[in-house]
Amino acid sequence: MEWEVVIGLETHAQLATHSKIFSGASTAFGAAPNAQACAVDLALPGVLPVLNRAAVEHAIRFGLAVGGEVAARSVFARKNYFYPDLPKGYQISQFEIPVVSGGRIFIERDGVETAIRLTRAHLEEDAGKSLHEDFHGLSGIDLNRAGTPLLEIVSEPDMRSAAEAVAYARILHRLVTWIGICDGNMQEGSFRCDANVSVRPKGQQAFGTRCEIKNLNSFRFMEKAIEYEIQRQIEWIESGGTVVQETRLYDPDRDETRPMRSKEDAQDYRYFPDPDLLPLCIDTPWIDRVRESLPELPEAMRGRFVTDFGLSPYDAGVLTASYDLAQYFLALMADVAGEAKLCANWVSGELAAALHRDGLEVRQSRISPAQLGGLLRRIQDGTVSGKMAKEIFDALWNDGGDADTIIASKGLQQISDVSALEKIVEELMAAHPDQVAEYRSGKEKVFGFFVGRAMKASGGRANPAQLNAILKARLAG
Repeated sequence: MEWEVVIGLETHAQLATHSKIFSGASTAFGAAPNAQACAVDLALPGVLPVLNRAAVEHAIRFGLAVGGEVAARSVFARKNYFYPDLPKGYQISQFEIPVVSGGRIFIERDGVETAIRLTRAHLEEDAGKSLHEDFHGLSGIDLNRAGTPLLEIVSEPDMRSAAEAVAYARILHRLVTWIGICDGNMQEGSFRCDANVSVRPKGQQAFGTRCEIKNLNSFRFMEKAIEYEIQRQIEWIESGGTVVQETRLYDPDRDETRPMRSKEDAQDYRYFPDPDLLPLCIDTPWIDRVRESLPELPEAMRGRFVTDFGLSPYDAGVLTASYDLAQYFLALMADVAGEAKLCANWVSGELAAALHRDGLEVRQSRISPAQLGGLLRRIQDGTVSGKMAKEIFDALWNDGGDADTIIASKGLQQISDVSALEKIVEELMAAHPDQVAEYRSGKEKVFGFFVGRAMKASGGRANPAQLNAILKARLAG
């Protein structure tokens, strides 16, 4: 039997606010356990939640960026369940009326851009964290995360493979970091996904029974977990079993998913409007102010790089992989006017390789756009060759400074003087008459011999284009 895979993702993006969604406690990562849990987070008697305006603005930004509808009036609800890391015994979330409805994320499917529909995006608070290591059979509770603002982004079940799910998650990750609402740090839990996976016979309209894989915090693990779960469900059904709706966890060490608990439905959480919070009302002027503050979105910038700068769609895609990378490229372009391809090659080549090698983000680059621009201008005017430029780049990366100083101190100026190059060629031909005769008899491969010897004689500083032209003219006789 042929099977069709159906996948939807629920993504929790931690909003980049300094304080929690309903209290003034800090959201900074890495504090000692329970050091950032205030009376509101701990649900002490008599405390009341106060909504964080910045969290709402982040939700509005997201809604506008995906083309969703920002609700003029939305409601907070209590989602009731009982876990040790949930002090109140309920989570404040949104149910019937979310702050954002609809919208789309575009991925590439079989070479064609395809829309993955969004169901909703709603605001909620995070729970605390249960700690099971180093407690000798016991568990500890850290409530630092309790009350951290989240935007839960729910997709429609529009994805049909693990690769598509990862593509969607990557583009969503780029978007939330691009518009500045989430730092996207998956290792710290700022961006994590739950994957709802089911299978059905090809051609069947009704969905199969879904299982939810919780808290996938890397794109590689997401793909492996979904692929395992797809195969597990198919094999189970084909052996005569019935898939049970449940929540599962992915074990990367064993590369498998395993049951966590039976999957709850909405009625199991007994949602009802939170009596301590008024409805959230967002007027048109507020939405307009947020819209004006949005940066140019990645797909629009990618298109502009192609049409305005003449870059290939591939180059434009690489340069808009992140907001910081795109801004670095634009700053470099402003410094090296009219050389988009040269700038693109160095940003996606040498700079990207150096950042990857040293485990740095673009904003941590040891070479500023101005420093790299100074180097590229010396390539433009013929002062240095591409090979020399790589040596200068390494010096800039390791020691700082500017290209002109490094060129002068290392004697790396390219020899472009015609008379000087002609002298090198004449001396070389005089020293190797047999090779000259071979070339003139039709053995063109000997040309490489002369190029190598001439470059060595010039200390690697000869202008390659000029040297080749002079060699060809002289060897031709």
